[in-house]
Formats: sequence, C-alpha cells, structure tokens
Amino acid sequence: MKILISLLLTAATAFGQQPGEKAGPKPYQVKPDFQNVPYGPHERNVLDLWKAKSDRPTPLILNIHGGGFVQGDKTSVPMFMLRYALAHGISVATMNYRYSTQAPYPAPMEDGAHAVQFLRSKAKEWNLDARKFAATGGSAGAGILMWVGFSPDMADASSSDPVRRLSSKLQVLGPVDGQSTYDPREITKLVGEETARIGPIVRLVGLQPGQKPDEHFWHLYEESSPITHVTASAPPVFMYYSRPMKPLPVTDTGEGIHNPRMGYLLKTKMDQLGVECQVHLVTEYHSKPPTADMFPQMIEFFLSHFKE
Repeated sequence: MKILISLLLTAATAFGQQPGEKAGPKPYQVKPDFQNVPYGPHERNVLDLWKAKSDRPTPLILNIHGGGFVQGDKTSVPMFMLRYALAHGISVATMNYRYSTQAPYPAPMEDGAHAVQFLRSKAKEWNLDARKFAATGGSAGAGILMWVGFSPDMADASSSDPVRRLSSKLQVLGPVDGQSTYDPREITKLVGEETARIGPIVRLVGLQPGQKPDEHFWHLYEESSPITHVTASAPPVFMYYSRPMKPLPVTDTGEGIHNPRMGYLLKTKMDQLGVECQVHLVTEYHSKPPTADMFPQMIEFFLSHFKE
C-alpha cells in the first residue's frame, strides 16, 4: 500500500470537520454548564455539557467531532444543532477523544463508548434520561458513534469502576458524512483506490509509513468498520451527506471518503435486517443552508424514536 506522507494535510479534506468549520478549539457562542470534565485518564478524555431546562430528565445528544482521527476538537459542535436541541428540551454534550497518532484503533472508538458510560453515570446529577441517548458528529466522529452504536454493550458488571458497569449503548444515531467501512479493500470498491490510500486510513490501525497491512492489520480494518458490527438489534440511523453522488472512480479523496455510497452500503445491510436507516443527501435541500433542514429533521427523528 502506498503511504501518503502528508497525513495532516490529507486529514483536512478527508475525514474533515462539518462543512465550513475549521479544526481546533474556538470560543463557544453559548457557554456550557460544565466544561472540560474528565471522563477518562488521557488529557483528551474530556467533555462539555449544556443542560436543557426541564423539570424532568432530558434526552441527550452527544456530539463527536471529525478530523481524520488526527485533528479536531469538541468545540466544533454545530451551534445551530446545539441551540435547536436545547430549545426542544434535549441536553447536548461534546467530547474529545484520543487521536490515532496517540493511540490507534480501538482507542478513539473506545473513548466514545466510555464517554457514553460516563454521561450515564451523571444522569441523576445532570438531569439526563439515561434511556434516551443519541449521538451525532461529522466524518471520523460519525464513524466513532456508529461503531459505538452498533457494537456489543461494553458494560462490565464485574468492573471495580462503577462507571464501567453502565451501558455504552446509544438509542439512535445521526452520523454526518460518515464512513460505514474503513477497510481499504471495500473503500476501493465503493469509490476508488486513491481514497483507500489516504493517510487517516493508514494511521487509524497503527500502520507506519512504508508498512503494508498483514493479516493482523486487515483484521483491525474489519473490526474498526462500523458495518461489521451491525445486527438486527442496531439502533435506528439518520444519515446525512453534504456531498452529492459523484461518478466513479471518485478522484478527489475528500469527496471519496465522504461519499454517500458509504451510507447506502450501510442502508442496504440495515434494510436486510429490518432496522430503520435513512440516507439524506445535500441535493435534497435547495432553499436553505443544509444545516437549517438537516438538524431539525435529525432531531425530530431522534425525538420520534425516544418516544418509542
């Protein structure tokens, strides 16, 4: 496998932030109720939370940022989504996780699961309904939340840590520009070989420059792919892609790694299992900015499944 040396430059366009957003910390327009709360031992194991005003425990949306698993920050939480959720009685959390350059797969995904467990441990203190947890996030963040949502519950009843005894399950998912697979072989079939070679894909499983994947790494690629873990008990999914379909092969790797074919691959499997999976494309929205339609529809989807 050819290795792309310019990893960080590649990550800026592949596995990037929400459209129009820049990576890295930035001041919040709405001050969180809790900020930089540790949910784990690593310096990046921190999260922020906004509490919706309610006399009853509120649902929660967890935002997980993008950035190719090598950059990005929790402060990129979309403000439109945050304000809309709070106005509809839903609390919002946003988290950091370990970069793959600090700890490759499964570390970023496990951080997502541990953050969910930690938030459940705070349910009473923060007035959260632990039965109604959703997650959204762009690109790499979308991949993390799908992996968490589809994987077996990480609750460990025998753990000495009470947080680790709690469920890591999510009740509904809202990935944006997400990757249903990280396996280069599958990505090549879906969108083309160039996208399958990008630096974030290489680094995710801990491959080094010039190193070719062997059986061990191919296994990691399979295990890191959210679609591998989908079962009939998977939570319902509302997927959004900010890019339209492009003719194959997709030569722009940023377009390739965020291609809607990733979503339709997942939808095909979930349809076969009888689990709801909606895929929405940017081309469906004409009169307003995409987020003006996307997040209200996504949050209404969340609320409808919370009622169920």
